[in-house]
Amino acid sequence: MSCSFAASQGDKDGAYFGFTLTSAHAHYPFLPPDVSYTPAYETVNPRQRPSFLADIVETDSAHKMTEWENAPAAVAESPEIKLFGKWSTDDVQINDISLQDYIACKEKYAKYLPHSGGRYAAKRFRKAQCPIVERLTNSMMMHGRNNGKKLLTCRIVKHAFEIIHLLTGENPLQVLVNAIINSGPREDSTRIGRAGTVRRQAVDVSPLRRVNQAIWLLCTGAREAAFRNIKTIAECLADELINAAKGSSNSYAIKKKDELERVAKSNR
Repeated sequence: MSCSFAASQGDKDGAYFGFTLTSAHAHYPFLPPDVSYTPAYETVNPRQRPSFLADIVETDSAHKMTEWENAPAAVAESPEIKLFGKWSTDDVQINDISLQDYIACKEKYAKYLPHSGGRYAAKRFRKAQCPIVERLTNSMMMHGRNNGKKLLTCRIVKHAFEIIHLLTGENPLQVLVNAIINSGPREDSTRIGRAGTVRRQAVDVSPLRRVNQAIWLLCTGAREAAFRNIKTIAECLADELINAAKGSSNSYAIKKKDELERVAKSNR
């Protein structure tokens, strides 16, 4: 049996020999003229894919697409970021609603170390986005001889947090947040008037200044307690944070806060 259509030169060449070249002879010129060859499929263009193979590939592709569409979406779970690899920020609660936007301790601001190197002083109010533990670490570098020793202060804060966890059994981040809330003065006094007659007027304190003042008072109290004392600075910082979180009058920050509010009350 020969194929149904002739080759392009079949009529012209076959006229001399009395037969018609098939497409098989066109593709396989070594076949004798009297041998008919029926391939499994007829190909006009040798590079064209056979129809039954195309059907197989299309069916396979459709099957794969169906499996891909029905497959559950794979979500890559990122590991939880814990401070120093130990303390989580998930369960930290800020009980003072006015300070929630100025104490950066939630998941968005979670860090492994309080050493991000961010330029938080380049723009006004940007330091409110600085992680609160890093702000405490930076405040521990006060006074000229302590400037730039951030690795030392990171080690001090880490040691202090471990002491807090041993003494209280709580998350040190929660203790720090409670200490800042309790140590920030809510009312202060400012100077009103010219150089000749000056009087003091009681004013409310903004939330950002409350956080700034609280951190400064906590670090100052820890530094003064550690001066000429057998206790280390980390132990003094842990004691200061624990006392301030409880609202105890043994805390330097709590005593200063009460004094500022008492003076402001007398100047109303």
